[in-house]
Amino acid sequence: MTERAEVFAVTLAQLNPTLGDVEGNAAKARAARAQAMADGSDLLLLPELFIAGYPPEDLVLKPAFQAACRAAVEELARETADGGPAVLIGTPWVEEGKLYNACALLDRGRIAALRFKVNLPNYGVFDEKRLFARGPAAGPVTVRGVRVGVPICEDIWLEESGDYENIVETLAETGAEIILVPNGSPYARDKNDVRLSVAVARVKESGLPVVYLNQVCGQDELVFDGASFVLNGDLSLAAQLPAFEENVTTLRFTCGTEGWRCAGPIAQLPEGDKADYAACVLGLRDYVRKNGFPGVLLGISGGIDSALCAAIAVDALGADRVRGVMLPYRFTAQVSIDDAAKLASRLGIRHEVLPIADAVNGFENILSETFKGLPRDITEENLQARARGTLLMAISNKTGAMVVTTGNKSEMSVGYATLYGDMNGGFNPIKDIYKTEVFRLAALRNVWKPEGALGPSGEVIPPDIIARPPTAELRENQTDQDSLPPYELLDAVLERLVEREEPLDAIVAAGFDRDVVARIDRLLASAEYKRRQAAPGVKVTRRNFGRDRRYPITNRFRDSGQPLPKPDEDLVARSGRGSAEAFEG
Repeated sequence: MTERAEVFAVTLAQLNPTLGDVEGNAAKARAARAQAMADGSDLLLLPELFIAGYPPEDLVLKPAFQAACRAAVEELARETADGGPAVLIGTPWVEEGKLYNACALLDRGRIAALRFKVNLPNYGVFDEKRLFARGPAAGPVTVRGVRVGVPICEDIWLEESGDYENIVETLAETGAEIILVPNGSPYARDKNDVRLSVAVARVKESGLPVVYLNQVCGQDELVFDGASFVLNGDLSLAAQLPAFEENVTTLRFTCGTEGWRCAGPIAQLPEGDKADYAACVLGLRDYVRKNGFPGVLLGISGGIDSALCAAIAVDALGADRVRGVMLPYRFTAQVSIDDAAKLASRLGIRHEVLPIADAVNGFENILSETFKGLPRDITEENLQARARGTLLMAISNKTGAMVVTTGNKSEMSVGYATLYGDMNGGFNPIKDIYKTEVFRLAALRNVWKPEGALGPSGEVIPPDIIARPPTAELRENQTDQDSLPPYELLDAVLERLVEREEPLDAIVAAGFDRDVVARIDRLLASAEYKRRQAAPGVKVTRRNFGRDRRYPITNRFRDSGQPLPKPDEDLVARSGRGSAEAFEG
């Protein structure tokens, strides 16, 4: 009979896996277990699908990948024969021909138990119903005599319905004493409040302590911020791990008259703009590191977008791995050239100036006969952007450095992101940052630096760049504001169109000019094909361009801006349940 523990020590391994690096992820699990053993821990908890990396997308469907993950888990299981702590590790698992998102309990040299994810998310950035089979609702697993419930991520997120089972309630009813939740929960602004409210609801209905463990990493466009936490059964915050950094912490639960409870460290979490900036840094750092680039380069125009991207790049990688290139044309103001040089000096990055007049003139000379008799228009003006993008990509090809693209969400939304390789390159750290926030983040970085940032402290972005009205050289150096609404207005309308999907009539009713709203909506729709060609970038808002906002390019529908027609329910014949079942056979 298993002896029951009076103190139950759980090590939370908030780690940064690399998707597909099965051996590397296993090595991280071993190192964390060694620390757990040194701490006298009973159980090591690792995040969702840790051995594979999360989210694995269609890679998880490859039989060779499934086999590699299982072999690694089996080897880790054999190693637990040393009498050290048990391990709960997330892994893909094939059982009777079905693929599951699983969590395996490794203990005493064996895979002692398996638990499968029941509620599969299929919204936003998730498409797990296409990849995994739905697992059965199961009871707790026993570790050192303690009955531990192991719901996996989405299993705690939604209330019971026709599609979702209340797994925590099931676990409580079948004798669970502590709930341990391995997660792969991506960052979005204010996400910590949402997670906490979800965990509070589960504690209230079960009366059990909840351990919420999240991974911390950048994976393509997603950033996972960690920020793991523990709630006691009385809803008190027992522990809070830091955000945006790896952390291994051992907590000791003691059992009293009110059940198991613990007390651990409480880290302060960045919020709002600070959290968004930290997410951009982590997203770029992991994209560069995990894809093996030696460094990055970017066009620095003396403008706000490239200045912020340069600061993020230096904070993510260090100044020695960042290269700035100024690519002036005849419309480029001297103040822009000077400010780009000041920015490079303050950040400590390599900086060079490559005038592009010969390249642009060369393109025009080549096209002179083709364009003969046709008036000059935006075509010639866009040759500036094309020349810059070509030169940046040439340097990238020659050196191996990845091009950081610098288009913000406001201008990408309406098709204005073309300057300085805004749409050409490897990764965009501000792809999901509206222009008004770009200004805020630049000013913020001059007075604050996130934990772990590799860049210098102090005023790294010249104040003149932040104060100067933005220019895009879209129309021979006229300002963006000459052709777009003021950014405060543009961003407010875009937030309603993109994040909330509000009808035009509702936006107008909220006090916005009808013609302005209609124009922004038209620009948003017509720029879809451009956004499809854009580099991936960090997701920080509820709905970004890429993983979770998917619109067709060929699409003639346009919101007329009129009040939405009311449905005529009298036209719909409603059948009774019996007749419906008969019709369905």
